[in-house]
Amino acid sequence: MLPENNSYASLPKLTTEPRCLSEIGHRTLIMGILNVTPDSFSDGGLFINKDSALKQAYKMIEDGADIIDVGGESTRPGSDSVPVEIELERVLPVIENLSKTAKICISIDTYKSIIAKKALEKGANIVNDISALSDPSMASVVAKAGVPIVLMHKKGTPKDMQIAPHYDSLISEIITFLQERIQIAIESGISPDQIIIDPGIGFGKTIAHNIEILRNLQEFKALGKPILVGTSRKSFIGKILHTDDVKDRVEGTSATVAIAIAKWR
Repeated sequence: MLPENNSYASLPKLTTEPRCLSEIGHRTLIMGILNVTPDSFSDGGLFINKDSALKQAYKMIEDGADIIDVGGESTRPGSDSVPVEIELERVLPVIENLSKTAKICISIDTYKSIIAKKALEKGANIVNDISALSDPSMASVVAKAGVPIVLMHKKGTPKDMQIAPHYDSLISEIITFLQERIQIAIESGISPDQIIIDPGIGFGKTIAHNIEILRNLQEFKALGKPILVGTSRKSFIGKILHTDDVKDRVEGTSATVAIAIAKWR
């Protein structure tokens, strides 16, 4: 619980020193998603206020999250980019307060190097880049900070990625893309053991594509990197279960998580 006077610095430390950085790739870690946005698909607007965002972060920590992923720009299908100033205003206060009051790993969900740099300065220690280094300065920021980075595959931009996505060979195309981005990251000075891959479920993928990724998740082991799988309450689960309400997608999400863990063992 947050104190009524909002003195975040006086909050008790709810966890020990963050261990997730040394545990990545060694055990399954839980990432709690904190969208500090008005328009994210599952919780848009619920945590746009700093106080509500921090309360949600602490709830996820208490529920077992190893990492809190803070994002200030929605990347749901059809969404538009957000100006840097607005994105900074949304994420920095949350990251700064959370880093001071809970020893938890914090990732910044952004594809913009300036956002990543400022977030790392405020206490974030992972960069979650859905564009896999499309910003030419991102690799340098990450390399200098010496933090892990998530390189995700997507086809198109959030604005157009779900308009009839097509692949000739889905798994091999994603693997090839990630191989190329891993090489770019290493050549830019990012340590090989700081790279995490994400096949990008829901990002430029049909329902069939998403299912195929889950069925063949073990194929990504060939890349030799830890994998991040983000399926939580996404639309393909709702379509399979014939429900539009994101609140009715919890059981489907649990099933996809169980499949992902089983496939990666």
